[in-house]
Amino acid sequence: MSNAFNTHNTNPLAQHPQAWERAAQVKLLVLDVDGVLTNGQVWFGTDGKESLKAFDIQDGFGIKLLEKCGIPTAIITGRSSKMVLARCEELGIEHIHMGVDNKALALDQVVKALGLKTSDCAVMGDDWPDFQMMRNAVLRICPAQGHETVKEFAHFVTTHSGGNSAVREVCDLILKAQNRYEELLNKARA
Repeated sequence: MSNAFNTHNTNPLAQHPQAWERAAQVKLLVLDVDGVLTNGQVWFGTDGKESLKAFDIQDGFGIKLLEKCGIPTAIITGRSSKMVLARCEELGIEHIHMGVDNKALALDQVVKALGLKTSDCAVMGDDWPDFQMMRNAVLRICPAQGHETVKEFAHFVTTHSGGNSAVREVCDLILKAQNRYEELLNKARA
């Protein structure tokens, strides 16, 4: 592991040493939304409809960095939200499945459309409904605040929580494992 991965002076790979090798194989990042791209809180207005979702800017930038390296991102979530659609449009995410009961079926549709296999994917989820799509992924990821059973199932648990740069942590891991991080960082510094 020549490229050290360090966040807040801790090394999350110490507890998940297989994550580095797995991240090197990733060709697609698949994300749940609530609890992964957001902190999991749902805000309802007086009309009874979902009114707000907060997304982390660093997560979005990490997704864009992966895209620059030819690694697309897909969204598979059990809830439907115009705010998620707007965020995906802003980030250029084309594969979006919302209101999904069977996340494994949605994942199969995405990988077939991209000419990939489920085993080419990193999948990040935080609770039981995500087990379906995480099962055959090369890299299973859970954010720090995720449910304990998902953490136990994951190959990698982030040090950050969902909605608080957890996705960026994963993007950085993938970029470093695939030897693309330094190149991108040097371009940013130039």
